[in-house]
Amino acid sequence: MALRSDVTRLGIERTPHRAFMRAMGLDDEAIARPMIGVVSMKGDVTPCNMTHGPQAEAAKTGVEEAGGTPREFTTISISDGIGMNHEGMKYSLVSREIIADSIEAVVHGHAYDGVIAFGGCDKTLPGAMMGIVRCNVPGLFLFGGAALPGRFEGRDVTVLDAYEAVGTVMTGALDPSVLDGMERAAKPTIGACAGQFTANTMAMVAEALGLTVPNSSLVPGVHAERLAIAKRAGRIVMELLRRGGPLPRDLVTRTSLENACAIVAATGGSTNAALHIPAIANEAGIRFSIDDVAAVFARTPLIGDLRPGGRFVAKDVHDRGGVSVVIRELIRAGAIDGTTPTVTGRALAEEHGAAPDPDGAVIRRAENAIRPDGGLVVLKGSLAPAGALLKVAGLAGTVFEGPARVFDSEEECARAVRARAYEAGEVLVVRYEGPAGGPGMREMLGVTALIYGQKMGEKVALLTDGRFSGATRGLCIGHIAPEAASGGPLALVRTGDRIRIDGSARRIDLLVEPAELERRRAAWSPPAPRHRAGLLAKYARLVGGAEYGAVTHDGGARWVNPAAAEMGLPS
Repeated sequence: MALRSDVTRLGIERTPHRAFMRAMGLDDEAIARPMIGVVSMKGDVTPCNMTHGPQAEAAKTGVEEAGGTPREFTTISISDGIGMNHEGMKYSLVSREIIADSIEAVVHGHAYDGVIAFGGCDKTLPGAMMGIVRCNVPGLFLFGGAALPGRFEGRDVTVLDAYEAVGTVMTGALDPSVLDGMERAAKPTIGACAGQFTANTMAMVAEALGLTVPNSSLVPGVHAERLAIAKRAGRIVMELLRRGGPLPRDLVTRTSLENACAIVAATGGSTNAALHIPAIANEAGIRFSIDDVAAVFARTPLIGDLRPGGRFVAKDVHDRGGVSVVIRELIRAGAIDGTTPTVTGRALAEEHGAAPDPDGAVIRRAENAIRPDGGLVVLKGSLAPAGALLKVAGLAGTVFEGPARVFDSEEECARAVRARAYEAGEVLVVRYEGPAGGPGMREMLGVTALIYGQKMGEKVALLTDGRFSGATRGLCIGHIAPEAASGGPLALVRTGDRIRIDGSARRIDLLVEPAELERRRAAWSPPAPRHRAGLLAKYARLVGGAEYGAVTHDGGARWVNPAAAEMGLPS
């Protein structure tokens, strides 16, 4: 079998290349085998990725046992938990692109024959999937697994409880000593956050796309079963190589992308998925927008009672049969197309067809859905002509109208919230925090959690061209597009303007006369860039709008290695 990696080892001209391989301890047999990249984010920057080390070793063992030579490398991760509430969060979404770029660089730079990519903290999952799809060599994705929930005062808790408790302490309704106990209990193990926040949401997306070992995503990160899953991944990537597929772009199709949107809506998943799914589509050369996401959200029943909008966490789903329970029920209800392929070569319906029935509490049957139209809605209107996102799962009401209180940065809004310098009934507007304007489209869990902790979660609305964490709850609308920095209507809002939000009608409107808005537009000028050099400046120049995933390049990249072509090898 001719291999991509042959370009690095065949012939007299590759003598120095083989010398480098021998310096790494490879013998003749290892050098002759397929070279499989195994990339993870293992390190000490976040507990979310600290499960990766042993799992990467297990994946390498699986590759070796199946006849390959694993080549381990690592890439970056930004902890959303530690980056939250300050300038560091501007690097979070940027890191998604760096991860995809770095996987491309290493896989193509070394002409690897396949790749296994791990993810843990939020942006690492879409970043890894984007890298796999961009390279389009035999490959698959593995989630490192979520943490176990903590126990505090007789109930399960997650980091979200700690965030919200901060706001409660600020009101005087909670003793700081209780907050200290919450801090120590909220995350008792390594692994990603336990609720249906961005990490677990995107892990389910990988399942719906067929890009991962079936029914693996919600196995807790500290369970020994994860080592067996990783070893199986090593065997699967070698099978993909020998069969010639399916390759990642065979798996990421318009139908599988719609399946991915359905599993997000059905579980009340993170609003960030509506940013990441179009970005993954872009890598496959598929133009998939917020409108495509919205159409699927609108037709998908909400069947998962999961935090932050519901009661349960990832481990509860695992204990009742895992992701397969959700997929099988959505296939039965006609919300997911079970004919799409997976990395095993079997169809989605075949892989998940033996799952147990929903338990009726954590996961419901579609006929008894919590909502008939999913846990997320895309809003459009005069304030968001290109769309905005609202998580309706867990909301008591979805209609709100009130006067705007405008802030030109997250910090301005956070200061006002900490000082409780806002009123019930207001719409808090945080602008110039979009992909280019921020730059980096920061998450605002710190602000939203404070508001919720102050018992104002649904007494005010908060909207932004930035993002919200998957853990955010309340009447919070993000991803408003076009963003303010590009001259979107959000830039024209003034304090006191009335804004109307109607989740049922999927509308968000600025109630200001068109003639007045035109006068304001004529007087508006874009703000000066916040960063003139470095990574954030470069990102701001390249990044596109949120409605297409805030991507930094035109998708469908094709890699051609002329030296391989001359040798008659695949490139």
